[in-house]
Amino acid sequence: MQSVEGDAGEELARTPGALDGSLVEDLWQECDGASFGLERFEFQKILRRAGAAQNFDLAEGANASRQQQAAYLRGLRLKELMLAQACSAGKDRAWERFVATYRQPLMRAAIAITGSETLGRDLADQLYAELYGLTEKDGERRCPLASYRGRGSLMGWLRTTLAQRHVDHHRRSHREEPLEEYDAPAREQAQEKPAAMFTSLEKAVEVALQCAEAEDRLLLAAYFLDGRTLLEIAKVLKVHEATVSRKLKRVCQDLRKRILKNLQGFGLSRRAAEETLGTDPRDLDVNLKKLLQYSQSDAFQEKADS
Repeated sequence: MQSVEGDAGEELARTPGALDGSLVEDLWQECDGASFGLERFEFQKILRRAGAAQNFDLAEGANASRQQQAAYLRGLRLKELMLAQACSAGKDRAWERFVATYRQPLMRAAIAITGSETLGRDLADQLYAELYGLTEKDGERRCPLASYRGRGSLMGWLRTTLAQRHVDHHRRSHREEPLEEYDAPAREQAQEKPAAMFTSLEKAVEVALQCAEAEDRLLLAAYFLDGRTLLEIAKVLKVHEATVSRKLKRVCQDLRKRILKNLQGFGLSRRAAEETLGTDPRDLDVNLKKLLQYSQSDAFQEKADS
């Protein structure tokens, strides 16, 4: 009679988009998956879920080859991903490692965000309790770590989550003030609705990119999304390579300033906004390709032929 793990592994292997067994085995060995308290079928399930979240960085509806799956998964911070997912599943071994690695950095980050040791410790303790899954929804244990995707660093994700919780607390406190202190309460409520749909950083990035000039978006997409070199971009724009370098630097600086300003507009202090900007943008639920509009090679080539 087969084990539960064996049955689960065979079921995963039969489902559409199943990962190559040798790849899973290699990654299991590299990550030492057992050290997180995971079974192999759990490890494989996490890998599949991570790939499916972004369709292995392919266009919607496209099927990833084994090579594309391997390239995507090897590009993730797999040990941090497995740690976060194992913690979200309540694995004691993973939690011991998480506490030893992140408890103190989490505390320091919270103090930096709030600018107060007392408030920082309270913020960190509240988030730690939330991460541990003390809250429940529909009778199920809820852990925010389940949403970590392994694209950027886990510490960067934790800093962003701390900053968002700090903003949420600020908003709640703001709404709880006496109504007579507001000139237009109905307008205040209307402004809260869209903010609830995004984290502060996601919204700040989205607004900043939407306000950018079309040529600046083209430059950002060509360099950061399409992987074009400065020389290739210079040939398309018919300018010197040094000119492209200076312009790219200026565009990035302006974009950073706009994001920082947006974050402060959402209630973060300057220091908290700076902390939030340390997050890897790949962790955000922002469709950068759509916002930049020029993310495909044919769009860049069209510019070159014009």
